[in-house]
Amino acid sequence: MNTSKHKPLLSVAPMLDWTDRHCRYFHRLLSQRAILYTEMVTTGALIHGDHHRFLQFNQAEHPLALQLGGSNPRELAICAKMAEDYGYDEINLNVGCPSDRVQNGRFGACLMAEPELVAECVAAMTQAVAIPVTVKSRIGIDDKDSYPELVHFIGTVAAAGCQTFIIHARKAWLSGLSPKENREIPPLRYDTVYQLKIDFPHLEIILNGGVTSIDQAETILQRVNGVMIGREAYQHPFLLIDADQRLFGDTRPTLSRTEIVHALLPYISAQLGNGLRLHSITRHILGLFHGQYGGRGWRRHLSEKGNLAGADEAVVLQALKFTVPDVY
Repeated sequence: MNTSKHKPLLSVAPMLDWTDRHCRYFHRLLSQRAILYTEMVTTGALIHGDHHRFLQFNQAEHPLALQLGGSNPRELAICAKMAEDYGYDEINLNVGCPSDRVQNGRFGACLMAEPELVAECVAAMTQAVAIPVTVKSRIGIDDKDSYPELVHFIGTVAAAGCQTFIIHARKAWLSGLSPKENREIPPLRYDTVYQLKIDFPHLEIILNGGVTSIDQAETILQRVNGVMIGREAYQHPFLLIDADQRLFGDTRPTLSRTEIVHALLPYISAQLGNGLRLHSITRHILGLFHGQYGGRGWRRHLSEKGNLAGADEAVVLQALKFTVPDVY
């Protein structure tokens, strides 16, 4: 089990249907230091389903956090202990997802209206495990979006043992907006997150929402403890390549896009040997050559050929040829 303390300077957000274990292995090739998060996993899926399928990961993914969805303290404690036994470095409670499906299960953003319940959940998990328990939330929901209400939520949950809060700097509308719209329409309020750090200087405050570059992350880090990048890291993953040097002071040389692909090939080969379809991995690397020569050819070839029966590493190497300029 990896119990070393990790710095929260940079993390890649938990994203449903995106940040599975294959995506995370790929992201780890780009950054050795960023904290990676699983997709949200519900307590019911772990307790009543195939928990190994949800919890398995490659040791190279550390530092790695499991994001849980749930609102029953006892069940969350059971699942947190499962995750600790599997070797996760952190447990994160989802108090930010606004989808109807999540609300029907009484977890996600709707829990911001019940800070005392969230505190009970956090207390149960922190008593069950030795690894950090963190919370990811919004700055408010519906008409419960005043700063005093946010302060009450943070203070109540912090008193239960949570020392790290990841704040998506938008409020969430629990009805009237889709999850996608909730990621784009409510205005970003970085000033609110910055004020939280001023008012709770002893807590780790991590800002999430609208971050699209390491330049921007460096600016934000002057005000808070960490930055979480979501869609931009998935769609344009190469932005992570110099994060370790610029944010963590690492001196290891960075890899080129082509070197990243070659570093991924042994993993692809091993996964195909376990019966995985190539597309399950290549769908995560389509944006690697975004804005580069041959980027469209790279994406098109992987999209068209990666899901065919029998597709293997040769498809990736063929796609890579599109990125090599013709030499006359």
